[in-house]
Amino acid sequence: MMNLNSPVTAVPKIGPKYKTLLEKLGIKTVRDLLYHFPFRYDDLSQTKPVVELVLNDVVTITATLNSVDNIFTRNRKKITKAIFSDETGKIGAIWFNMHYIKKNLLVGERYGVSGRVGISGGKLGFVSPQIERLGNEDGDGAGSSVHTGRLVPIYPETYGVSSKWLRTRISEVLTVLGGLADLEEFLPESVLDKYGFMGFEKALRTFHFPDSLEEASEAKKRFAYEELFVELLKVEGRKDAWEDDLKGHEMVRDGKVEKKLNAFTSSLPFALTESQKEALETIFNDMVAKHPMNRLLEGDTGVGKTVVAVISAYFAYLNGYKTLYMAPTEILAQQQFETLKNYLEPLGAKVILLTGATKATKTSKKLPEGADIIIGTHALIYLEEKIKDVGLIVIDEQQRFGVEQRAKLLELGTKGKIPHLLTMTATPIPRTLALTLYGDLDISSVKPHKSRYDNIKTWILSEKKRADAYGWASTQNVPIFVVCPLIEASDHEMLENVRAAEVEFESLRNGPFKNLTVGLLHGRMKAKEKEDIVSRFRGGKLQALVATPVIEVGIDIPDATIMMIESAERYGLASLHQLRGRVGRTGQQAYCLLFMSKYSKTGFQRLKNLEKYHSGLKLAEIDMGLRGQGDLYGTMQHGFVEFKVADPSDFEALEAAKVDAESYYSKLSKYPKLKEKLKETRNTQVAQN
Repeated sequence: MMNLNSPVTAVPKIGPKYKTLLEKLGIKTVRDLLYHFPFRYDDLSQTKPVVELVLNDVVTITATLNSVDNIFTRNRKKITKAIFSDETGKIGAIWFNMHYIKKNLLVGERYGVSGRVGISGGKLGFVSPQIERLGNEDGDGAGSSVHTGRLVPIYPETYGVSSKWLRTRISEVLTVLGGLADLEEFLPESVLDKYGFMGFEKALRTFHFPDSLEEASEAKKRFAYEELFVELLKVEGRKDAWEDDLKGHEMVRDGKVEKKLNAFTSSLPFALTESQKEALETIFNDMVAKHPMNRLLEGDTGVGKTVVAVISAYFAYLNGYKTLYMAPTEILAQQQFETLKNYLEPLGAKVILLTGATKATKTSKKLPEGADIIIGTHALIYLEEKIKDVGLIVIDEQQRFGVEQRAKLLELGTKGKIPHLLTMTATPIPRTLALTLYGDLDISSVKPHKSRYDNIKTWILSEKKRADAYGWASTQNVPIFVVCPLIEASDHEMLENVRAAEVEFESLRNGPFKNLTVGLLHGRMKAKEKEDIVSRFRGGKLQALVATPVIEVGIDIPDATIMMIESAERYGLASLHQLRGRVGRTGQQAYCLLFMSKYSKTGFQRLKNLEKYHSGLKLAEIDMGLRGQGDLYGTMQHGFVEFKVADPSDFEALEAAKVDAESYYSKLSKYPKLKEKLKETRNTQVAQN
């Protein structure tokens, strides 16, 4: 029998073709289909007899089909005409290029006809109305209306799957599953009473087919809470598993270790900030504990997260443990290799680099002997040799690693113990996401002495100022970044105005930058080519670099001063904030110029926030409110929590669900249906990933 966990093909009329189409909407099971909620409703609830219809009425009539004909006009246009009648009169309906509709209409049957009343053939009539067979008084036919005479749900669609098709399937599934155990309530009764929520089955039916917008809103509140509550229960589960079930390497911080740490920090060419010192204290405390550290270190680009990671790796080295340092790109891995080597090799630690381009991973996939700090990309995960005595794993720009990749890293532990995990990000984390996506991590922040971006002027420039802007930049005698969202030009209509790096590179070096040496950098280039380009730019042999957002993470050009971003409206504020963090890194006056490939008032106003705010966290929260969490983090985070109904920027709702999750997690055994729900959602996620 069909149940919520059945594949969606268990639903009648869903075969291989529709299975593939529905996967584009994230629908793989019957549960997914029922949780594919409408985003709005068309109000077709007003009903009238034919005699009362007036021009421009949006209305539904219940009428009998008198006749239907397919017609070809003189210029070969396809028209379908029908006549409907009720006890008060007759009215026509017309459809264009829909001859197939005739075979679905039965003369003499009752139909719901919904739409706008217009003029057809000089008379009042419906133009392309929705129609629905209502059956006869003996019960033959569709019965209660789904597509007409009510608030009609409109769903997210894909080519080949319309809202009408989805309404029909969802209505059929609700009819089949009605009253079965699958639709029994799983939220605790005390939660339903506390918030006045509808029960599960009623809320499900009401959200899809409400009698009023107020009813739909009440059903939505229940599912919004459910999403948050269930996700936060899973967060509690991850925290519990990490803290109670996993054993870490207990390191020591005795007088000997403390003395060497102090000597190292004193030898640095700069003083640690208070927030760096606080972060290190929490990290050291985590690493001497019995369970493994699971800490996220956040902070804007250029505020000094790397030195915190270096000192943490040195602490592990002093305790006799290796450190794996994971970077998302080979450029960043190479850069961090040079940094850690300069800092730690004079202290006796052997630092090595392993990436997909290095000989060790290309051939033997073996680890060179005697390495204390191993730096690389995700290629580290696939070493054939088990790395022994790994005490610390550092993941730089952690949002660019998938959930499965991070889990595989933890398998590198030995002797039943898990390495301490320090993840770092320059992408600001709104406090709402800190409760959900990162709710199982301890979070530390590194803050600069003053705003990192006070020395950067940000301007949004119109198209007519582009030539002047590039002309000005070419005369400044400073390193210039030009960032484009695409590598190659696209003829796709949605991208026709979007700047491409390869085209811009040719245009600039033959135009405004013809007196400069210009380089090109993008993700399809080989590692050696990227490394060479970055090295030449850093060494001053290139004056300008045209690149894709590959530079967002990892490229450190201390004297870079001008950042020019094309098609800026295509980026989230957090990404733009990180890109401008590539300039002015040593305190020099710097400039970030934003160009829009397609002007819109809302897009312009959104970008104006970059002129107004220099706080990455503030910008991330604004972006999350305007664009949603998926746009904030893009597709970088595999396994990212995407809420269908809940608003993750609603901090009050998150706080309430968080308190409830903490309370109910400790007594899940008393709520078997809720426990089963958690198990089902975990299994579904594993199957889909």
